[in-house]
Amino acid sequence: MTVRVIFVAPAIGPALRQARFGGEGSVDGSDPLDAAGVRAARAAAPGLPAAAHRYVSPTDRCRRTAEELAVPDAVDEPALHGCATGRWSGRTLDEVMAEEPQAVLEWLADPAAAPHGGESVRQLCARVGSWLDGTAAALGGRVLVVAEPDVVRAAAVHALGAPDGAFRRIDVPPLSGVELTGRADRWNLRLGLVRPLTDRAG
Repeated sequence: MTVRVIFVAPAIGPALRQARFGGEGSVDGSDPLDAAGVRAARAAAPGLPAAAHRYVSPTDRCRRTAEELAVPDAVDEPALHGCATGRWSGRTLDEVMAEEPQAVLEWLADPAAAPHGGESVRQLCARVGSWLDGTAAALGGRVLVVAEPDVVRAAAVHALGAPDGAFRRIDVPPLSGVELTGRADRWNLRLGLVRPLTDRAG
């Protein structure tokens, strides 16, 4: 059974702008997207293809992005939450780098490292890959997922069969998208969604 899984990253907001670990919401409890993010998501909505199945990373910014993309019925998928960053969650990269520079360098260099006490990149890639080969592959048809940027990276790494060290070499801008086509253990990555979404959001 062939399935097409379209991942879309969340729109821009305070936590993304400030590069906060685990920053799935806003910094002060207000809207997790800023005004530019809301406008961009609304503008991108007409470019999204219809999908029989719709999921969202269980974070405020992904849920809010899904609403503005006119996908309010997307279902929270716990397996697609962002990488758990332990004691670094909610802090900016600059803040952590100032206090724990060696730990940050280890985390950046080694996909198996989790100096924050949370989840490693390797574990994240395995979790997302398991969801793709299990839940997604069994659905068939088209699946739309509004997912955290690190989840999109992990999905691309799994689809390509790339080493998990490739994770940090994949850029996922706000509202960019990627389509994976295939079935369990065999995926093709299709480019071409980023430009339509970005152009409409601009």
